[in-house]
Amino acid sequence: MPASRFRSDEPALDSFYFELSDKQLQPLWELHGLLTPTPRVRAIPYRWCADDLVKLGRRAGDLVPIDRGGDRRVLAMANPGLGGAPFISSTLWAAVQYLQPHESAPAHRHTPAALRFVLDGEGVYTLVNGDPIAMARGDLVLTPSWTFHEHHNPGDMPMMWLDVLDLPVVAALDAVFFEPGGDSEADRTEIPRSTAERCWGAGAGLSPVGTPDLPPHSPLLVYRWKDTDAALDNLLEVEDTNDVTVRFQDPSRDRDVMPTMRCEMRRVNPGTTTRRERQTGTRVTAVLDGSGTVVLDGESFDLSPGDVFVVPSWCTHQLHARTRLDLFTTSDSPVLEALHLHRSEEVDS
Repeated sequence: MPASRFRSDEPALDSFYFELSDKQLQPLWELHGLLTPTPRVRAIPYRWCADDLVKLGRRAGDLVPIDRGGDRRVLAMANPGLGGAPFISSTLWAAVQYLQPHESAPAHRHTPAALRFVLDGEGVYTLVNGDPIAMARGDLVLTPSWTFHEHHNPGDMPMMWLDVLDLPVVAALDAVFFEPGGDSEADRTEIPRSTAERCWGAGAGLSPVGTPDLPPHSPLLVYRWKDTDAALDNLLEVEDTNDVTVRFQDPSRDRDVMPTMRCEMRRVNPGTTTRRERQTGTRVTAVLDGSGTVVLDGESFDLSPGDVFVVPSWCTHQLHARTRLDLFTTSDSPVLEALHLHRSEEVDS
């Protein structure tokens, strides 16, 4: 009979606990902390500095070939509160991916959905189900669930970008599948405009009529920085505020770009202190431009271009902008909203 984790001063009750243990049962009255007044979150607020990410990415480029394992040269951000797990939170994976000049990361696909946000550089292109998408600073590129994708760098400069995946959610649901692709296509020096952009990138509320079999994700697979930048500027011109946010939307339907991840871009003018707020779910934020401070549950982190920080669930969050801050954020909000578990509130200072 296995030992029971429960003990009492009553022999009959102890015998009962041993019998429960033998039958793989546990008494609810001895289980504490299952239901808590507020979320019990293991992930902690944390910031990864751009200087460290760039330096270590370059070292990985010098030391580790692409084919060493996993088809990718990726440095995963491991939240210190998760006991060594390679996740930025219990629901999201985040990492930086480094690609050397004239190097390719071969095709594969997996059920976890992924996105790329380019913090600096240009010249790399990714193929998503064969559709070539050039990547440049400030661009958001989607590689939705179960789409083949590969990355190529035909240029003479290395490039690094931010990856975010819903891998922990898919893993928790026991639904991770992976499949390698065929041989990669040869590098191209000129990348045509992607089919996804030509069909869905017109903007201004224009979309093709009669498109059959729309996927469960946005059919537009890249959102260009010039369009995002212009949208933020236009909002600041018409809104009586120094803090604006735009959300990346599926142009075919009024919803997020992917079923499990929300993507937004925020612009905060110099000298602005934002509201102190919190919400359920994880937010992963990358600084594209500007400097300032983020305060997470009372702990201050200085911010510079290229920094990445995580806002765990129900963690208070406030920004102070020294210069104009441009911040890209992805979150698991669509999952919580679909389950009616999303909650947010402003917190008194």
